[in-house]
Amino acid sequence: MVDATRERDRSSTGGQTIRPDEAAHFGKLASEWWDPKGSSAMLHRINPVRLQFVRAAIDRHWASESDTLRPLAGKSALDVGCGAGLLCEPLARLGADVTGVDAAPENIAAAAAHAEAMKMDVRYMAGEVAALDIGEFDLVTAMEVIEHVADKPAFAAALAKRLAPGGLLILSTPNRTPASRLLLVGAAEATGMIPRGTHHWDDFITPDELHELLAEAGLEMNEPQGIAFSPLKGLQLSGDLSLNYIVSARRAA
Repeated sequence: MVDATRERDRSSTGGQTIRPDEAAHFGKLASEWWDPKGSSAMLHRINPVRLQFVRAAIDRHWASESDTLRPLAGKSALDVGCGAGLLCEPLARLGADVTGVDAAPENIAAAAAHAEAMKMDVRYMAGEVAALDIGEFDLVTAMEVIEHVADKPAFAAALAKRLAPGGLLILSTPNRTPASRLLLVGAAEATGMIPRGTHHWDDFITPDELHELLAEAGLEMNEPQGIAFSPLKGLQLSGDLSLNYIVSARRAA
């Protein structure tokens, strides 16, 4: 098995997860984050698919009815690597008291401005999730984030630390396969579907590696589900894990 902790910068991080170059890259995109035709267009396309998984996982975990409009009412949610709030706002609409954390202050500013314009009460903070005094949350999400961090075990441990007893973690990330190298890095960046420099294939992790990382952090990962592309249906939840996958986890018994 390939070591999931390997890094482009192999110097000791001391548990720091933020890579300044990654934060700067995404911070430059902040002004276009909410533009469905801009540099974050792919996030707008994938977000409904992720939300479908999130909603199903919430209903299973808390035994809520699928037609309940606010299944997270009375619960708290933390989105780590929140960008400009594409997931935070839907979580708030599901009833959660939401906090978003991101490495790029520019993203936090864009997120706060959009939430204010939408008259939504979402708390946003910039910085290392492990260093912020924000407490524990019923739901913790980290979508397309772990592949960008410097210290993956430390990041997994930080997510676990923020999870309240009985809480639910949901995480998505690209898989490290020949298909993802060809399509998510090569073709997607070459055609402008995502900005150049967004992905570094060596930092992708496999489901087995993620399972190990989460287990070391005291979490039990459920069966992963793929996010795949079909010419007829577009992006969709799938049994095909070769490009991207999404998982839920909880504290190990």
